[in-house]
Amino acid sequence: MDPKTESSVPSFRPVTPEDKTLITSYTLSCPWQNCDLSFSNLCSWRFMYDTLYAELNGFLILKFKTEEGLPAYMYPIGKGHPPVELLLTLRDDAARTTGEPLRLMGLCREMCESLEHLMPGHFHFEHDRNCADYLYLRTDLATLAGKKMQAKRNHVNKFMRTYRYEYMPLTTDRIHECLDLEAEWCKQNNCEQFEGMGFERRALVYALFNYDALGLTGGVLHVDGNIAAFTFGMPINHNTFGIHIEKADTRIEGAYAMINREFAAHIPEQYTYLNREEDLGLEGLRKAKLSYQPVALVEKDTAILIY
Repeated sequence: MDPKTESSVPSFRPVTPEDKTLITSYTLSCPWQNCDLSFSNLCSWRFMYDTLYAELNGFLILKFKTEEGLPAYMYPIGKGHPPVELLLTLRDDAARTTGEPLRLMGLCREMCESLEHLMPGHFHFEHDRNCADYLYLRTDLATLAGKKMQAKRNHVNKFMRTYRYEYMPLTTDRIHECLDLEAEWCKQNNCEQFEGMGFERRALVYALFNYDALGLTGGVLHVDGNIAAFTFGMPINHNTFGIHIEKADTRIEGAYAMINREFAAHIPEQYTYLNREEDLGLEGLRKAKLSYQPVALVEKDTAILIY
């Protein structure tokens, strides 16, 4: 089809917790393991990205704004490749609303290949390593087996010898103590000095206050009856579970390693993979994520329609 062909106008609506059933009917059955497709992330970060959605021709369309305020879209989610007509619809929507070219973000390798197949030579692709998600085998994090995990096992074993601890599911009656720990964690890590930490805190608080509505699953670790760590996430698709948040009292040695292992061990076995999201280019976070031996990185590119 000629890329200049006109197309229809999608009807976009804000993403809200009430849209969970509709949106996950698309995302949970798709093959993509991108953490940006988690329903909880779509809702919890809507304040920052003005996330909208629409259904069109059997596909789910997600639209948002970049940090620079530019319009962007996710790869259309449906059965098979999106038709060229649908990509032209997004092109026209971007041009009509801001005069900007079509920008697709969060693209896995297969998505980039699909775009190039559908409209060869029409897209410019940009790669950002800082946006890549870390993908792990659930069994690796639940068992910490093997020579490469020896240091992690040592941390867990020392924790178990040192503390009287209890792991339990995160339920709504425990949200208040999670918020207390998060506030203490922010004090320890000088959150007020980093703008990005403020954004994360706002998304975390939103997720906890809408915990059941978003369909989240989490865990809490107690030491001597007091909260030492918590974590939560939700399925991204049929075989991948996304872990969105993990916070621990840094004064308790091994708390991070322990909550990580316990949560992985309690996630349903149907989830082969755990997505622990990106490192944002932060050296310490990258080192920590690599130390858990990911089986793959979910690379995420940006595609801009150039003609």
